[in-house]
Amino acid sequence: MAIELRQQLKLTQQLIMTPQLQMAIKLLQLSRLELVEKIQQELEENPALDEVQETLSPESTPEKTEADPEVPEQIKEVSFEEKMNEDIDWRNYIEEYNSPGRMPVESEGRETPRFDSFISKKESLSDHLLWQFLMTSPDAESEKIGSLIIGNLTKDGYLDVSLDEISETSGSPLEKVERVLAVLQAFNPIGVCARNLSECLLIQIERLGLSDNSILSEIIKNHLHHLENKNYRIICKTLKVRMDNVIAAVNVIKGLEPKPGREFSESDVQYITPDIYVYKSENDFVIVLNDDGLPKLQVNSYYKKAMARGDKISVETKEYLQDKLRSAAWLIRSIHQRQKTIYKVMESILKFQRSFFEQGITHLKPMVLRDVAEDIEMHESTISRVTTNKYAFTPQGIFELKYFFNSSIKRIHGEAIASASVQDKIKKIIENENPKKPFSDSKMAEMLKDQNVDIARRTVAKYREMLGVLSSNKRKQF
Repeated sequence: MAIELRQQLKLTQQLIMTPQLQMAIKLLQLSRLELVEKIQQELEENPALDEVQETLSPESTPEKTEADPEVPEQIKEVSFEEKMNEDIDWRNYIEEYNSPGRMPVESEGRETPRFDSFISKKESLSDHLLWQFLMTSPDAESEKIGSLIIGNLTKDGYLDVSLDEISETSGSPLEKVERVLAVLQAFNPIGVCARNLSECLLIQIERLGLSDNSILSEIIKNHLHHLENKNYRIICKTLKVRMDNVIAAVNVIKGLEPKPGREFSESDVQYITPDIYVYKSENDFVIVLNDDGLPKLQVNSYYKKAMARGDKISVETKEYLQDKLRSAAWLIRSIHQRQKTIYKVMESILKFQRSFFEQGITHLKPMVLRDVAEDIEMHESTISRVTTNKYAFTPQGIFELKYFFNSSIKRIHGEAIASASVQDKIKKIIENENPKKPFSDSKMAEMLKDQNVDIARRTVAKYREMLGVLSSNKRKQF
């Protein structure tokens, strides 16, 4: 078979993502903070994009009406004759002015800075330990060993490597490393630089003066796994002690800190700003988009008029301006389309979940993305992008838009119920249970069936784990 080149005409159809569509999809899935950052970036990079400054328009200035009194054409100039009072005590005035007292604050027409910008960086666990260690005036070798130990701590304050590795890395004898470690373990927070949980708790009871308690020490050394499962009877049988002594020791252990580095955690608090508000107005709900903080954009009029007049500019400059003007127009249109889409999705969610907004989580209905997509005639992927990292303020609280989409759980009689409502029922059952006799997963499944919810035991266990609740044997209190 001969290999040859042929030229033929073929007609095909394919989807092509235009730059305008790509920008619209990208903006649609951004969160509120990411959108603000994107707009600020475009304002810096695109000279054809301007931020609208909100000022009083000439139309809003008061005009003279027929009922107003006539104003004379010539107004006599007003002159002020300032005379300095000779009785002023200038010495006391200067002293009062220079005193570090309360200063007047000008707030009119000025944006006050965020107080978060004045907060210094939180001290880390490594900095805190190094500061304490350097206060002991260590020699060069000890300082090197101490830096290696502190640098290999986890975020919870535990030593993540063996002493042999630190000895090999520092080139120091193992005995020297152990002495430096003992010094570091005496620092604050109590229990830091421990190699495991048992050693961490032993350090803490030693600092508290409880190391002489043999029951307490023995439980920490050899029976933490029984303590985790609350097998107190096995501990009593092994140590040959009474139950009340074991419970007293367990209560002491509960007051210890298993993660000494917790207070130096660098996790910042994330504040949620809702993208949309839903208010109850008489017998209906009102949806309001949150545009606060979003810059209002417009195309630069100077470059737009220059292109319209056909000024004498080079071809490269003209192409550059056309590209930037086109990009600015696309961005403005995409932002408007994004806000419009979010509004339509929230409007559809409100229609399907109206009982939730009126009566609470127990009346949340099962719903999937397809329901909203078919209602507003959009694709499911678009609904998924809209509901990601978008939050709504409702009469029941602040919820992510994804929260309103739940799988369904069958009822014995009647319509299906949303999985989030079932989780809420499980949570209320656990809150009202007897701590000495907590309900098992099988028992909660039976109780839910009495409430007309058909659910399996393993599903109850799954929802319980999602709520962060321990199993019944670990919830039991003596």
